This record gives sequence, structure tokens and C-alpha cells, in this order.
Amino acid sequence: MPDLATFLPLVAFLMVVGAFAGVLAGLLGVGGGIVLVPSFYYVFQILGYDGPNIMQVCVATSLATIVVTSLRSVRAHHARGAVEVSILRGWGAGIVGGALVGSLVATQLRSETLTAIFAGLALIVAFYMAFSRPHWRLADTMPTGAKRYLYSPAVGFASVLMGIGGGSFGVPLMTLHGVPIHRAVATAAGFGLLIAVPAVLLFLILPTSGLRPPMTIGLVNIPAFLIVIAMTLLTAPLGARLAHSMTPAPLKRVFAVFLFLVALNMLRKVFAG
Repeated sequence: MPDLATFLPLVAFLMVVGAFAGVLAGLLGVGGGIVLVPSFYYVFQILGYDGPNIMQVCVATSLATIVVTSLRSVRAHHARGAVEVSILRGWGAGIVGGALVGSLVATQLRSETLTAIFAGLALIVAFYMAFSRPHWRLADTMPTGAKRYLYSPAVGFASVLMGIGGGSFGVPLMTLHGVPIHRAVATAAGFGLLIAVPAVLLFLILPTSGLRPPMTIGLVNIPAFLIVIAMTLLTAPLGARLAHSMTPAPLKRVFAVFLFLVALNMLRKVFAG
């Protein structure tokens, strides 16, 4: 167990990260998990927990926070009438199915492999955030039929492997198909619930092995969850309000650079190890 001189700064760090993640979830439509996963990875490594499934703990704990954050965020957006309920109904079953498969796959991967997958997908998200333009379109309406049955589980599957909500993939998908950005951000909060709830239930009950941080149930670390969620509950509604009062494009570009550097650093650690 680390001494207080090490432990207390890490608690403070998680509080700041949790506050930032809550704002991001509402403001940019990217799941706060895209910040939480590398932050948990950093903290657990400093505390000396770097076993073969530590990345799974980071992913599962991040998704546990997203259950609460997404619920708070989607309620705030729904109060403003911004959530496209018809999209959630049409895409829900596929997203849940993809999330369940993603959870089962994640538990079978080594930490290094899951870290590399996270970093690779994060680079894709960063490039899209940096270079996308509002006028880009693939179609004027959301996919139906075979395309919907292909895209919806893919969103759930990829999001679980990254430990994120539906925003990082759901928002681009919706805006590329004619959904206005504010409505896409609001609806993506609902995607987060559809992804995180079934995934977390599996991560709590699936058998695990190897060294894990103290007070970890299944693959969910309870102290990290509680610290982060205490902050995101305060800041997620703030992000939702900001999303309706400002243009987030400049901030999105800055965050893309930050995410790009984080992903490269995680890849460096994978290949250096």
C-alpha cells in the first residue's frame, strides 16, 4: 500500500480527471472514458498494479462511471428536448448486443493487446475530431435495414473495447447522416447507457484472475469509481448546458491533439515493454 504522500496526490488527480470527464461527456459528445481509461492506467501503474489484466480493470471501471454520467447527461439533454428517442429505440438492441460481445472479448485479451486496441482506436477518433467538417455527409438520414444491423453492434463492440460511451463513435455516425450536432451529442448520451450497463454487469460477474487493485469487484475498482463519479455528477450537467450555448469546434481540435499524444504514449509503452 502506498504512503499518503503518494496516495493523496493521485486521489486529487482522479478528482480533477473526473470533473473534466463529466464536462466532456456533455460538451463534446465524447465519452468521458476516453480520458478516464488512460488516467486509471497511469494511476494503477504508479500504485504498482501492472498485471496482465490491468487494462481490463481500467476499461470496466471507466464503463461503470459512464453508467452514472450518461444517465445524468441524457436526463439533462432530454429536459431540453434534444434526445432523438427514435434513434435509441431503433439502434438499442444492436448496440447492447455489440457491447455484450465486446465485454466477452475484452476479458480474453491480454492487457497489452487491449491497450494497443484502445490507442489505435483513439488515434482514429483524434484524427476525426481534428479534421472533420460540419458539412461532411454520407447520407441525409440514419441508416436502416442491413446497414443499421451492421453499424449498431459495431458501435457497442468498439466502445466497450475502449471503455467509453457512445459519443466517440455515435456522434460522428449521426452527424455524417444528417443529425444536427447538438441532437447527436444528446442522443449519444443514451448510447452510453446502452453500452455501459450490460458491459458492466458482465465485468462484475465474469471470473477474473491475476493481481488487481484493492477493493476491485470483478473488474470494477470501487474506490476509483466512487472518486470519479463524485465529480462527474457535479460537472456533467455543466457540459450539457455549455453544449447548448457555445460552438465546441475549437475546443474539439485542442482535445484531438491531447488525445493523439495520449494514444501515442500508450502505444510507446506497449511496444517498449
